[in-house]
Amino acid sequence: MSSASELNDATGYLSRDIAEVASAQRLHALDAVRGIALLLGVVFHATFSFVPEPTRVYYIVDNHPSVTLAFVYFTIHTFRMTTFFLIAGFFARMTFHRRGIGGFIRDRTQRVALPLIVGWPILFAASELVISWSATYPNGGPLPGVTNWPPALPKFPLNHLWFLYVLLQCYVAMLVLRAGFVGLDRSGRLRLRVDQLMRLVIRSPFAPAILAIPIGVALNLDPYWEYGIRTPDATLITPKQAVLAFGTAFTFGWLLQRQDGLVQLLERRWLLNLVLGAGLVTISFFLAFEFFQTPPWERPAGVWFTGATCYALATWVLTFATVGMALRFLSGFSALRRYIADSSYWIYLIHLPIVLALQVLVSSLDWPWPVKFVAILLIAFPIMLVSYEKFVRYSFIGVVLNGRRGHRAAD
Repeated sequence: MSSASELNDATGYLSRDIAEVASAQRLHALDAVRGIALLLGVVFHATFSFVPEPTRVYYIVDNHPSVTLAFVYFTIHTFRMTTFFLIAGFFARMTFHRRGIGGFIRDRTQRVALPLIVGWPILFAASELVISWSATYPNGGPLPGVTNWPPALPKFPLNHLWFLYVLLQCYVAMLVLRAGFVGLDRSGRLRLRVDQLMRLVIRSPFAPAILAIPIGVALNLDPYWEYGIRTPDATLITPKQAVLAFGTAFTFGWLLQRQDGLVQLLERRWLLNLVLGAGLVTISFFLAFEFFQTPPWERPAGVWFTGATCYALATWVLTFATVGMALRFLSGFSALRRYIADSSYWIYLIHLPIVLALQVLVSSLDWPWPVKFVAILLIAFPIMLVSYEKFVRYSFIGVVLNGRRGHRAAD
């Protein structure tokens, strides 16, 4: 073999090695984002009882409300699920092409459908027990207007497990759309055009604004919108806002995975997106307080448009900032981050009745709100982590949730 051939072979092997390392680093970062999004959900729900609002929207209201925690609640709510569905779409396509359609369906049935079907009745019963107990406390008990069990369909209390329900819809829709797309585009030219469009969008500084258009239009067309995206937490009919917001994010993640290295471009402008997102979410937060105190028909059209538009933009700007920061700072392997990412799914599934019970316990105590809030998290997280380590990580439940069984270290 000539020296030139040997050099070419060596260069080829080196290029593949570098590509594999870069791919692994991206997956570490994105897996960390997925875990962070789920764990932020625990923090998000822990703020509920402290949010000062004109009308009661939670099962227990703390006697020390906090505008600061209301802002934390609002900010997390803005970007968390959009970020989660983007990452879900990315990993869904990767799983589809690794396992094939049959393997993909089996994997998603095991890891998403089964936890929803088996976990929902257990978690619903536990939450209902805590809610009934909360009725013995001041400002506690079932919410006004909540229907008795069983609800009249399509009303159904999916509660915090609604995201699994929407994920299943995303998988089905994407499989159907992909089959139709491949059937129509046998030459691959249309898919090439889509890839080119994705590259143009992701490289543009206006990418978050482009992606925010669908949900921005939907929010502006909702006369009763105040903040957030309507979700199917109490109905089996997925609201249009959820379809547009999370469907866009899932599709974007799926298309990102089509082109190796494209997701890495999200690392650019992470700081600019973070600063811009902070400004947008702050504007949205103060406008939301105005919306709460003003009937829809009395809100000025310009203010209404500003609030809905800023919220939609903040959703995608902060999603880009979150993924970009992870790619920038969390790309290396970390055993701790790997453990947290693995445990996050279980923690999110079981957290609501635990957090709710702790909120009830501290709701009437004459403690400052920071002490109460931190106490809830410092008690809840160790309980959930211990349950993961003792009963999930090395058991069949861990196989169902994470797709593989961990190996217990030898004593």
